[in-house]
Amino acid sequence: MTISLHPSTLPAVLSPVMTPFKADGYPDEQKLLKQCKWLEANGVGQAIFGTNSEANSMSATQKMNTLTALIEGGLNPQHMMPGTGSTSIESTYRMTAHALSYQCAGVLMLPPFYYKDITDDGLFAYFSEVIQKIGNPALQIYIYNIPPVTKINLSLSLLERLIKEYPKTVVGMKDSSGDWEYTESVIKLLAPHGFRVYAGSEVFLMRTLRAGGVGCISATANVNPKAIAELAAHWRESDADKRQADLDQVRGIFAKYQMIAGMKTAVAHYSKDPEWLRVRPPLMQLSASQQAQLLSELKAINFSMPGL
Repeated sequence: MTISLHPSTLPAVLSPVMTPFKADGYPDEQKLLKQCKWLEANGVGQAIFGTNSEANSMSATQKMNTLTALIEGGLNPQHMMPGTGSTSIESTYRMTAHALSYQCAGVLMLPPFYYKDITDDGLFAYFSEVIQKIGNPALQIYIYNIPPVTKINLSLSLLERLIKEYPKTVVGMKDSSGDWEYTESVIKLLAPHGFRVYAGSEVFLMRTLRAGGVGCISATANVNPKAIAELAAHWRESDADKRQADLDQVRGIFAKYQMIAGMKTAVAHYSKDPEWLRVRPPLMQLSASQQAQLLSELKAINFSMPGL
């Protein structure tokens, strides 16, 4: 069972890039382009339209128009893994075909998360219909496993079945289960065949790399990109565990707050651009006291976002 004939062009670390919104609720494409270029300069690829992008608060058309603007603005599609999963097969197809038309290196695809207690057969049918509808051998799908949000567990047998049926198309996954035992089991079973496993948090970066995974797609790569990318590049060196501990410290501060609102607070502060504070309902900005507390905790560890 061979997964892919070609090596990936994607970096070891990607960010589910936060989306800046205008006052009218539409994505601010130029502000997002600037943010993506800052991430790229710090060694981090762009998994735009992920959970931390507030992707499911945006329409398929908004996401497709934004992707067009980013690539026409100079981003390298070979470092991009747009999220294209939706509860609608038609929307998933449209967004996936659009990303493919711009030669993005891969797409990150959620399972259809509205209906609960669905079977492996139902999940297989969903992914299979999208793949067959696309009908393009260049398609590279990374399955997005995030059961704390979707309430759907992706079984090892389902992953094996998808890979067996579509060995050159279903090439990897982002695992945001937070369950290291599960992540490790996927790596042990499928990585020897070329399946690329990204952890969903840099907290698991060292363990993932040591086990045979390829890296992480992590929320806090939005705010701490260089340090995370440098650990991925130097994980075999003697100071790697110290680097991991430093990453965990930063992550731990943001984890005390609603993650998206907290990271937007940091970007707004360090970029001196309060428009970054906007989130889409039902999310809410942090209160003034929460913002002050977060920034105080970051200052205490000498955190910064140079070049933002």
